[in-house]
Amino acid sequence: MFGGGGGGGGLDPRKMQQMMKQMGIDVDELDAEEVVITKSDGEQLVFDNPEITVMDARGQETYQVVGEPETRDASNASAVESGDADAGGDAGSAIPDDDIEIVAMRTGASEDEAREALEATDGDLAAAVERLE
Repeated sequence: MFGGGGGGGGLDPRKMQQMMKQMGIDVDELDAEEVVITKSDGEQLVFDNPEITVMDARGQETYQVVGEPETRDASNASAVESGDADAGGDAGSAIPDDDIEIVAMRTGASEDEAREALEATDGDLAAAVERLE
């Protein structure tokens, strides 16, 4: 009786979607080439061509990512992205002036304070703003 090949507790996918719609939950597929999750220890999980399902339950979106991740060390990736070409220059040259201006205007901090915050957060605008607020 329970041995069917559906695996979804006996409900077929159409009935499941109908029930979710009745509860106010919309389900859509999201077409994406890559998903990157950066963990607090700096390690990154990179999903190439993942299957992504987005469930919208009354304005609260939930994303389900299905795939096999590749593990990367984020500190090595950022060193490669910034390149070694500016290693001989001053440390501030890696941070774009536009980013410094954005952080300074957003927080009311001086450009030097904005540059320091951006350097401390590896150029992450949001983290630099949060750090100065």
